[in-house]
Amino acid sequence: MSDNQWGPPGQYPQQPPQQGPYQPPGPPQGPPPQYGPPQYGGQPPYGGQPPYGGQPGYPGPGQVPPPGPLAPQPWQTPHYTARTPMQQLPHGIGWGAPQGPGGPHGPRGPRKKSKAIWFVAPLIVVGVAFLGLRIVSYTLKHNGPDDYSSPTVPVSTYSPSPSTDPSGSPTTEPTAVPTAPRTTEPTVTKPTAPRTTTTTPPVRRGPTDYEVVSRNRIYATGAMPGTGCKESGARPSNTAGANANYAHLKVCLARAWAAQVRRSGATFRQPTVLSFTGTVQSPCGGTMSDTGPPFYCSVNETIYMNLREDIGNYGRYDRVWARMWMLHQFAHEYGHHIQHLTGILEARNNLRYEAETRSEELELTRRVELQASCFSDVFIGANRRTYPITGRSLSQWRFLIVNVTDNNNDHGDAPNHQYWALRGYNSRNPGACNTFTAPSARVR
Repeated sequence: MSDNQWGPPGQYPQQPPQQGPYQPPGPPQGPPPQYGPPQYGGQPPYGGQPPYGGQPGYPGPGQVPPPGPLAPQPWQTPHYTARTPMQQLPHGIGWGAPQGPGGPHGPRGPRKKSKAIWFVAPLIVVGVAFLGLRIVSYTLKHNGPDDYSSPTVPVSTYSPSPSTDPSGSPTTEPTAVPTAPRTTEPTVTKPTAPRTTTTTPPVRRGPTDYEVVSRNRIYATGAMPGTGCKESGARPSNTAGANANYAHLKVCLARAWAAQVRRSGATFRQPTVLSFTGTVQSPCGGTMSDTGPPFYCSVNETIYMNLREDIGNYGRYDRVWARMWMLHQFAHEYGHHIQHLTGILEARNNLRYEAETRSEELELTRRVELQASCFSDVFIGANRRTYPITGRSLSQWRFLIVNVTDNNNDHGDAPNHQYWALRGYNSRNPGACNTFTAPSARVR
């Protein structure tokens, strides 16, 4: 029997602008301002925007303004802020009453009484009332009651023109900067891409180690047909004769197993065969001696055949038995190669390392060894007619499959070895070699 070697298991696995000090405006320079039609509210900088035209302190349209310079009033605001029409002061911002000789806050001279005041006053009252009615009518016509949404002109900021204060120092206010009218940008509706639903395919789980050894597809490949393999004419009486027998058996086994392995979905590869005497180094178990049996190393897919054993048996024991022994041993190690190609060998190694007790480890080892012997006899049974396994060859084969020793309890006892060998030989089907689902009593 063989003492097979395996390598180590796989690794599964802004701040607002500051305003300067207020400089009161001086009296207007040049000729008195001219006023246009009432719907325009006069000329800037004194006139307001329609419909609010006119300034306080000035008469209505068509009347002459009072003589003398105009002084700013204490309630007037030094800087002006842009407002919407309904936010401005009721009648715009005007210039106030005339100044006296002492300046805007100095004493005033005595007034002269006018004899025609009884005639002028009624006219002023009538004019003011008429102007007010026109303003209210214009406002209701253009804006309607409580209409704050459509000003008739763009909102602007106005400042008085440069003037000279009473002390003679010129002051300069910023000129009016019109504000651009509000515009409404068209709403653009971007086309939306159609939703796509990505379905992630489910991740397919690989088979477990136990599923690999117990449900392997090699068991469903059917009976092995005969390949017409015949025994080599060379005899293992020396190194050349033994090597010739190994080479011949390698070709026969390849023809028989290649189709079975491919039907299982695995890839078939021929193993390397290396014969040795003395000691040999392998990547699976270090140094091996020719005092032990042949073995298989899955790391380099090599069958190591012990020349000393095979040549010695042929010269010492019955030569027919020696030839049957060589046949069965070589086919057994080739069975380990088939286990490697189909994943059984590596899965069994993983299970062995996960075993909790030494007893479980040994049972797993016996299962894989008994299966290799069964695979061996599938090939021998398939080619029994041509090899041939008849007469003394059949008798010696029957003797050797039952007369085995298992000193290390790792290959199976004689009765179980015979049981699995006969299953393979009689059925010629790898499906009969599923030792991993057998009860423990069948793999002792």
